Amino acid sequence: MSDSQQYLTVSALTQYIKRKFEVDPYLGTVYLTGEISNYRSRPNSHQYFSLKDDRAKISAMMFKSAFAKVKFQPEEGMKVLVVGRIGLYAPSGQYQIYVERMEPDGVGALYQAYEQLKKKLAAEGLFNAPKKPLPRFPKRIAVVTSRSGAVIRDIITTTRRRFPIAQIVLFPAQVQGDAAAPEIARQIERANQTGNFDTLIIGRGGGSIEDLWPFNEEVVARAIAASTLPVISSVGHETDTTIADLVADVRAATPTAAAELAVPVYNEVLVQLKQDQTRVLNGFQNLVRRDRQQLDKLRQSYVFTQPTRLYEGYLQKLDFLNERLKQAEVANVNRASQQAQRLTQRLMQRNPVHQVRQVETQVTNLTSRLQRGTNLVMRQKRQRLAQVVQSLDLLSPLKIMGRGYAFVTAEQQVVHSIKQLQPHQNVAVHLADGEAQAEIMSTDGGKQNG
Repeated sequence: MSDSQQYLTVSALTQYIKRKFEVDPYLGTVYLTGEISNYRSRPNSHQYFSLKDDRAKISAMMFKSAFAKVKFQPEEGMKVLVVGRIGLYAPSGQYQIYVERMEPDGVGALYQAYEQLKKKLAAEGLFNAPKKPLPRFPKRIAVVTSRSGAVIRDIITTTRRRFPIAQIVLFPAQVQGDAAAPEIARQIERANQTGNFDTLIIGRGGGSIEDLWPFNEEVVARAIAASTLPVISSVGHETDTTIADLVADVRAATPTAAAELAVPVYNEVLVQLKQDQTRVLNGFQNLVRRDRQQLDKLRQSYVFTQPTRLYEGYLQKLDFLNERLKQAEVANVNRASQQAQRLTQRLMQRNPVHQVRQVETQVTNLTSRLQRGTNLVMRQKRQRLAQVVQSLDLLSPLKIMGRGYAFVTAEQQVVHSIKQLQPHQNVAVHLADGEAQAEIMSTDGGKQNG
């Protein structure tokens, strides 16, 4: 055997240890207690966390199917009781417990779940939401309960006895077991979607907290809260209080009490209607009697016996107002005539002919002054122009050239320095009366330096 055959691979060693964990009879089912640590909820997924005590810690893993059966919400630091098996996770070489069941240590799991859901829904305001009033005379009542239980029989019996014209429609659902809560919620939604019911009753008979648990599920609570129909909850006995009771619009202690809350007593309604009819008839007769007395009184008044008295005063007042109107018209005409005379006199005093003549004289004087001023300015401008022209003429280069001066250009540029010229270069000499072509024989810059 070679030395290399004495060494194991990491995978082989890990698989060997993993096999040891799997076949150990003491590790196949382990009952463990500890505090939850490193917990972070992963909705609709596997859960990973740790269990610890004062001296040690172990990793824990719970598959989604097992965690779905947990009736409470695990929290950091919560002490729990778990049942599971010990195994080894090969990729990391870490041993852990695979939890199959879990419940709070010291408090029942259902009660813990009840308190947690109650706290959550209360924080959302589902318990304090405005309650829908029950209709006084319902025509159709939907009932969500078991088909074979005593609840539906009690509700039907009570309703027929009290208000037989109401129709009871059963929406059958399981009221116990793991599948009960989704089915109850689905039937509540169906009753609302049908759209022709006035009231909805949900309930079941008494039992343990486990038996009543579907009515403590969140899906049922939210279905009740979303219901457009007023909901009467009748779950368990009077001492039992479920989440459904807290969310519902009305809570009844028993199914019989639920039916009594949902419908009135038919005979009492008839008696009340008869009493209301009598009160309405008596009230109407009293109104007619009072109106007839008022009519007789009006017929005896002078408005109907001597109607002319009604407008005699108005005729006299009309004559008085006509007289005042005539006097006012005469006074207005006199005032207007006097005003016209005063305005005519003021207009004659302010005849515009004299003012027009004064303005014409002013225009003639101003025109004469303008003409004189214009002629003076023109003479001054002409004198100034002649002076400027004379000064410009004195500075003209043609005048200077007329005295015998000339300037030289080479290649159409004025020559300013001897340095611009080369021997045998052709240049142009510009004089006063023309220009001459010349050739440079030589250049001498000595005079500039001397």
